[in-house]
Amino acid sequence: MYDIIIIGGGPIGLACGLEAKAAGFSYLILEKGALVHSLYQYPSNMTFFSTSERLEIGDIPFVSNHSRPTRAEAMEYYRRVAQSRGLNIRLFEKVEQVESIIDENAYHVKTAKSTYSAKKIIVATGFYDIPVLMNVVGEDLPKVYHYYKEPHFYYGQKVVVVGASNSAADAALEIFRKGGDVTMVVRGTEISHRVKYWVRPDILNRIQERSIQVFYQSTIHSIQPNTVAINTLDGIQTIENDYVLALTGYQPDFSFLKKIGIHLSADAKLHPTYNVETQESNMKGIYLAGVVCGGMDTHKWFIENSRIHANQILKHIKSTLKAV
Repeated sequence: MYDIIIIGGGPIGLACGLEAKAAGFSYLILEKGALVHSLYQYPSNMTFFSTSERLEIGDIPFVSNHSRPTRAEAMEYYRRVAQSRGLNIRLFEKVEQVESIIDENAYHVKTAKSTYSAKKIIVATGFYDIPVLMNVVGEDLPKVYHYYKEPHFYYGQKVVVVGASNSAADAALEIFRKGGDVTMVVRGTEISHRVKYWVRPDILNRIQERSIQVFYQSTIHSIQPNTVAINTLDGIQTIENDYVLALTGYQPDFSFLKKIGIHLSADAKLHPTYNVETQESNMKGIYLAGVVCGGMDTHKWFIENSRIHANQILKHIKSTLKAV
């Protein structure tokens, strides 16, 4: 039996692993995909808003060639942290169930490959694996994507980008500059003010000069193989289209949280229940760390402000468990 099993091998899961190892606890990190799987799915050319020192974990320096690190640099950093510190990680092993062992005050953790036992569980599963769907006709067509990787694929294509956040602005600009014909569909009245400060003026200028078309206060009505119908202030407008990038946000795996007994708020925010000082959930011995703590408020927690969760959790675990 492990002292601690950490579900999720992203930056915060790794931070929890570093703290567990430093405290002398036996631990295992289980990750359903590649190491830092969410970062792997980020756009290839992404630049972080945070500076490198704010992405550091375990007091291990993150040296970047830029004032703000790139996705590639971050992946290299976290990979080297995992390797140099010899973290106990099993990749491509999805956790399917967490069941209480009543008599032992512990848990069984079942994966697609095996079953493990642990006295404490840390859930650090992030939020990037499940897109927020538009729920419109045609969303299941093969030309619709909820993730964006790089722009070359869209050269010479008519592309609709849905959304007004960082990912939407980055995708629209990159595709435009690589020869794509870009139209943005924005639910609100403007491009989000949370867009990176060096990107927002760029996207606004491209919209103003009509290099990128935009429909504000609009939503997707339906998607057809060669067209997209848009709900606008002037009624439904249909435009020619080759691809749709529905960058409408992502959400934690709420079904998994509920399955293991975590209470969620009754409103649309779906905030999980946990103690803000210890990060322990309503399930004794199960802790929440990182972005998953925010429910649908996925903009609330980032790597830089949730790194402290690892220290908070291990501080509480040390008060209840004795390390080997």
